[in-house]
Amino acid sequence: MARLLDVKELETRFFTENGVVKAVNHVTFHVDEGETLGVVGESGSGKSVTMLSLMKLIPQPPGKVTGGEALFQGRDLVQMNQNEMREIRGNNMAMIFQDPMTSLNPVLRISTQIMEALELHLKLNKQEARDRAVELLRMVGIPAAEKRIDDYPHQFSGGMRQRVMIAIGLACVPQLLIADEPTTALDVTIQAQIVDLVKDLRSEIGMAIIWITHDMSLLASLADRIMVMYAGEIVEVAPVNQLYENPRHPYTIGLLRSIPRLDSREHERLQPVQGFPPDLIDYPTTCPFMPRCPYAISQCVQDPDLEEVGDRHFVRCWVKPRGEKVLAHHHRVREIT
Repeated sequence: MARLLDVKELETRFFTENGVVKAVNHVTFHVDEGETLGVVGESGSGKSVTMLSLMKLIPQPPGKVTGGEALFQGRDLVQMNQNEMREIRGNNMAMIFQDPMTSLNPVLRISTQIMEALELHLKLNKQEARDRAVELLRMVGIPAAEKRIDDYPHQFSGGMRQRVMIAIGLACVPQLLIADEPTTALDVTIQAQIVDLVKDLRSEIGMAIIWITHDMSLLASLADRIMVMYAGEIVEVAPVNQLYENPRHPYTIGLLRSIPRLDSREHERLQPVQGFPPDLIDYPTTCPFMPRCPYAISQCVQDPDLEEVGDRHFVRCWVKPRGEKVLAHHHRVREIT
């Protein structure tokens, strides 16, 4: 499978009055063509900032990508200027966000917002762009698309607005779609519909997907590989089956133990990850997870490197405890979410 995105040693900082926030720290990962990579971690773990850095959507100031490279089809996104990046954004790479009402312009009709990208990137005329926009709305499951296309965002429900955002993201048939917690604000029934929709579109279009979430159960039936982030670092990355069957980082084990199991005994309590993430301004020289880790040893005063422990399975940990099969029948886990 061909490599689509290859990120090496990415580093992002925010320069604030209180100090330098070390938001992304030497992050290295890749995405292959047609692959779905799930990215999980607590709020503040660096998931969204990593992807916004790739898209050059970090507010500058105070933010700045201070190191690394991100090769997309062989071209370094980090070195591109804004004009070069605009050619890539929307056309080759697209991003959809958690709350569509902050991304959709409330005073513009949906037709205008979808057609803009089609006219800019694909050079379609007004009628061609409108016909394509209607086709996209149908594709994402909006009924009576030809009538709804001239509605405003407030005339759609939350789930339908998210479908509109997906339609905008897919307008130019990008090779890579980044979805930043797009179902968090939706109820579980609509959430399942959106996940199924994205899976169907992935099969139909053949695009690669990076799906950012804090909900590991959602990724069980969606992702090919999962990348776990903590304090701006990647702490574990593995194929989805390996990660659920044999998690090797204490943080991953903690995340998996904190979600319901299909085989759990009645009234069995969930186990939260104790403690709090570190201050990213006063970044620790130890392993960042050490204060919260039940497996910590003296060697953890040094932050370890990512080490391969199995086929495409990498872990940043000195101990590498073997987590039991934390999620039984993980391919069915969404039935309980």
